[in-house]
Amino acid sequence: MKIYNTMSKRKEEFVPLEEGKVKMYVCGPTVYNFIHIGNARPMIVFDTVRRYFEYKNYDVNFVSNFTDVDDKIIKAAKAEGITEKELTDKYIKAYEDVRAGLNIEDPTYKPRVTETMPEIIDFIQALIDKGYAYEVDGDVYFRVTKVKEYGMLSGIKVEDLIAGASDRTLSVDDKKKESTTDFALWKKTNEGIQFDTPWSKGRPGWHTECVVMINKLFKDGKIDIHGGGQDLKFPHHENEIAQSMAYNGHPIANYWMHNQMINIDGEKMSKSLGNVLWAKDLIVEFGCNVFKWLMLSTHYRNPLNMTDDVIAGVRKEVSKVENATKNASLYLQVNHVPAHDYKKETVDAMVNALEDDLNTSLALTQVLDQVKVLNQVMRVREKDNDVIATEYATLVKMGDVLGFLFEGTKLSEEDIALYEQWNAYKKEKNFDEADRVRKELTERGIL
Repeated sequence: MKIYNTMSKRKEEFVPLEEGKVKMYVCGPTVYNFIHIGNARPMIVFDTVRRYFEYKNYDVNFVSNFTDVDDKIIKAAKAEGITEKELTDKYIKAYEDVRAGLNIEDPTYKPRVTETMPEIIDFIQALIDKGYAYEVDGDVYFRVTKVKEYGMLSGIKVEDLIAGASDRTLSVDDKKKESTTDFALWKKTNEGIQFDTPWSKGRPGWHTECVVMINKLFKDGKIDIHGGGQDLKFPHHENEIAQSMAYNGHPIANYWMHNQMINIDGEKMSKSLGNVLWAKDLIVEFGCNVFKWLMLSTHYRNPLNMTDDVIAGVRKEVSKVENATKNASLYLQVNHVPAHDYKKETVDAMVNALEDDLNTSLALTQVLDQVKVLNQVMRVREKDNDVIATEYATLVKMGDVLGFLFEGTKLSEEDIALYEQWNAYKKEKNFDEADRVRKELTERGIL
């Protein structure tokens, strides 16, 4: 597989740290509200990356975290009149519901910041001991200027950051720092959840959490792929790398992948514009397959522009797949055709599209090509049931590799008997009874 590495700014052939294994970490949500569709895009993108590797028989260790300590969480908990723990549990549950609703595989590990606090405190202390961090009035800051490689991911230069800071009014926190470029590892606080440390009662800075979790769950804190949205590249991922360079002497991951943002009718999605769309609502409105097809129809490194025309086009394409699988599934079940294996060469050809930096749009085109193949073998007068079963299994497998749910309706013996009765009434030209049974079959979702 060739991956566009944000670090090197070019496509590179994927070579794992350990043969046959893939170690992935994707930044998870700060759980203070429901997630919007922008948060859902990396969920779908990196689940697809994972499914690719699993199809290729890699052992994938996939980690995605929950940030359950944050100023936004404190504010939201106060607004809702509940504790921070009650708030974060509520929105973690909502996030898990979205994950399930989008048929996204569960991560191997789902660490929470509150459950990683001893390791975070020890990590910060180690950075102080190494001279990469310092304490001021209970706060702890990281010395950015001490890491000569700072900016290696984003291309941003420290001197430009310093120059930029000179053009604005410095905050109280900036005045406490040795340099305006330094970022907080620990914050002293009197409100919200607090943890005891040698420096103060407080909570960690956002940029420290992920690097510590990676350090805890992966040997030497090193992984193959680190993923997330484009908005995390700077400063979050850059600051992760700086801490890892200081602590481990390496930049965490061999490959950095970032998905682009989502626009609504050409405008950036934002609360100020009032165009934020919640993922949970679109799952209800679109269903899993339309939602995921929409997200995968545009290459992950390009902005996704949601318009009525785009959505209509996606609905049309998904309906082609769903109708084909539904019709074939119904035919195979009522004719008692046993399950067949899929055509590996056809599925492999689709997977080959993913090998070019996750070219999902080409992969979807190949799914639609398989729909045509299945429809053709279904239309012939002298049907070959073995061929239909094989082409059907192939289409279902292609969808499964991409994370879709295209299996068609599962019929009970009662359903099959009802369907056979409908056919019998039609042959007898008993149209009143045929219409009655057809209505019942439709209500059951069989027709």
